[in-house]
Amino acid sequence: MIPTDAYVLADDGVRLFVQTLGSGPTAVIIPNGLYLFDALERLADGRRLIFVDPRNRGRSDAVSDLSKLARGVHHDVEDFDAIRRHFGLDRVDLIGHSYMGLTVVLYALAYPAHTGRVVQIGALPPDSTREYPAHLTNLDATRADVLGRLAALQRERDQHDPEAFCRAFWSILRALYVTDPADADRLKWEPCHLPNERSFVKQYTEYLLPSIQQLDLSAERLASVRTPVLAIHGRNDRSSPYGGGRDWVRRLPQARLVTMERSAHAPWIEEPERFHAALEAFLQGTWPETSESVGAVE
Repeated sequence: MIPTDAYVLADDGVRLFVQTLGSGPTAVIIPNGLYLFDALERLADGRRLIFVDPRNRGRSDAVSDLSKLARGVHHDVEDFDAIRRHFGLDRVDLIGHSYMGLTVVLYALAYPAHTGRVVQIGALPPDSTREYPAHLTNLDATRADVLGRLAALQRERDQHDPEAFCRAFWSILRALYVTDPADADRLKWEPCHLPNERSFVKQYTEYLLPSIQQLDLSAERLASVRTPVLAIHGRNDRSSPYGGGRDWVRRLPQARLVTMERSAHAPWIEEPERFHAALEAFLQGTWPETSESVGAVE
């Protein structure tokens, strides 16, 4: 199948780049298609996949009006619904990775009548202030090494042009996302040819992260989410602690967890067969056999 490229107007006029692939009775919105397209394109058999570059990212419009960034993830939620309406869809499934794993649940909160099924992959925790015990996080030597090297690179920033700095940044950061740092080069994450991606860290720290930190995602608030949610989380995740995946399943009434025992932040790389089997089963309308509910006690 060959994807179709298009731009969709957000409600405030920002153009969002989308790639659609496949056709069928269900549609799936997948933000950050820039790096998830190759991983998830197989889902297009019998479905319409809508890969989205979020605002001010990838091939979407660069945004200079700061009022169109100030609300952080809430802009993304509204943009997803603009895309749903653009394609004339009554309901959509959503798949979100990392901070977008949190954002797709916000969509289910805001637009319950238009949400089908939601998948979180290595999602940020619902409570950004919670510190997890050692067995629910992965503060290992690789993480310390990566953060130390990134700090050293930041001190040398003036010695690099923006694209070279971006490439150096990603060459270091990739090791954080896999259990074995030797597998880092299997992640083809280096979007440095795109100006938006070269400045994403600034957008994340100044707008996206503060908007996430201000959220109320308590069990009481999430109790209204009746959408089926599948949390797929690597036990060795250094970026989004594994304990966060457990917390989502505790707080969301219709949620199950699939623990990827050998994976970090990119389970489609390290356990592809199990990852895709769980994802396919859930999107077809059943819980994967490996999913589990999580009790209230560690």
